[in-house]
Amino acid sequence: MRRFTVAALTAATLGTVLSAAPAQAHHGRPALGPENCTANACHFDVPAGTYDVTVRLGGDSAASTRITGETRRALLPETATAAGEPVVRSFTVNVRTPEGEPTGPDGTPGLDLVIGGSAPALTDIRVAPAKRARQIFLVGDSTVCDQPGDPYSGWGQQLPQYLRKGLSVANHADSGESTVSYLADSRLWAIVQPRIRRGDLVLIQLAHNDKQTDEATYRANLETLVAGVREKGGRPVLVTPIVRRWFNADGTLDNNTALLVNGLGVDHPAVTRSVAAAHDVPLIDLTARTKALVESLGPEASKALYLYNEKRDNTHTSVHGATVYAGLVRDELVAQGLVPAGRTRVG
Repeated sequence: MRRFTVAALTAATLGTVLSAAPAQAHHGRPALGPENCTANACHFDVPAGTYDVTVRLGGDSAASTRITGETRRALLPETATAAGEPVVRSFTVNVRTPEGEPTGPDGTPGLDLVIGGSAPALTDIRVAPAKRARQIFLVGDSTVCDQPGDPYSGWGQQLPQYLRKGLSVANHADSGESTVSYLADSRLWAIVQPRIRRGDLVLIQLAHNDKQTDEATYRANLETLVAGVREKGGRPVLVTPIVRRWFNADGTLDNNTALLVNGLGVDHPAVTRSVAAAHDVPLIDLTARTKALVESLGPEASKALYLYNEKRDNTHTSVHGATVYAGLVRDELVAQGLVPAGRTRVG
């Protein structure tokens, strides 16, 4: 699947949230408070790393605020506050170069945040290097990645908003990648594996682009990724691919296109399930979860999950669809004890 044209990320135009002087360094260290914010955007001149962000939302009037950052990542869901009743929220964010897709442009150095929502009100913000963050690495394709431009979004781009401080998403999914290309490209697995630390989770969803990969090769590639994660002390999690919105006449998705069976007859979800069982790897059966959801919605309502209305695209998800699918991943991470329920948010 191809990469889509980068669209400029613009701040919301809903009025001033914070108005402050440009950030000033203190004793050679970058300022990490609200002095880095003007209007509806904040920029922190920090090096690559993992950072805890704590915000104070609300004010004299009722407000509703959400925060995105870097390459269109959803970091904090829309949060309503009553008049005179501010709230404090925290999240952890991964800052890296490239800031989006690994084979894409470098992006802007440092940490960039956009303050949005229907009535945004940010009254304070603090950024500090994370001391005890656990990383969730994502290895995947364009249905997972940090998509650079509207209307596209990968589920990995929406996952951070479901996580609280102490859990960070490092999304190394990349458009157009198969298990073959992800292992072969020096910008992908060769970069991810050395960054894995003991206890980190590595979610692996690769299948959409393995259109000409035979079963033995596909299985071996998944096993290589699993072994590489374990070699670093991380915990691999295999994820079956999201379905394509490709209905049969009877309203089911029981066909090869929808269920990711390639031209060689390789049933990608089935092989993934088999590898997970054989190697005692946690499995998130996103194929089954998304199939059930799409079929329950039916041919018309399910269009909103994908980009059918905008692009006649039945593979890539809208922001809405990616958010819903990220919620399914969050549910499975909690249900299987891979992350504590207390470290997640309910959408």
